Amino acid sequence: MAQIELEIVTPSGPVVSESVDIVTAPGFGGVFGVLANHAPFLSTIKVGELAYKQDKSETVLMVSGGFCEVSNNKITFIVESCEKGTDIDVDRALKAKERAEKRLAAIKAKGEKHNMVRAEAALQRALARVVVSKKSH
Repeated sequence: MAQIELEIVTPSGPVVSESVDIVTAPGFGGVFGVLANHAPFLSTIKVGELAYKQDKSETVLMVSGGFCEVSNNKITFIVESCEKGTDIDVDRALKAKERAEKRLAAIKAKGEKHNMVRAEAALQRALARVVVSKKSH
């Protein structure tokens, strides 16, 4: 099977640089997949699950906001953060989810709209970590 070059970069530096069979990622328009020799395109990336397959092995990662470019049989992600599912502590992620839900409920009760976006973002990151960690363990 033909492969595509995958690069994932965060502000801390490169996270992944490998040849893979397929990549699926969370775009703002929905989840999309990219195979070798895909047509060029750009996409924004939201918090969620990014997965790639090499041979018959699948790797699942949690990514948060960023951008993706496909060009010349290479897919490059520039994201705020990226965590391997096997590195995510499920208990810690569940506790973060509970904290975010409580914070969101308190903000809604007080009508503090300016803090709503941060609380919702924290909840989305926690939920993504839970999903990705459960798929990887």
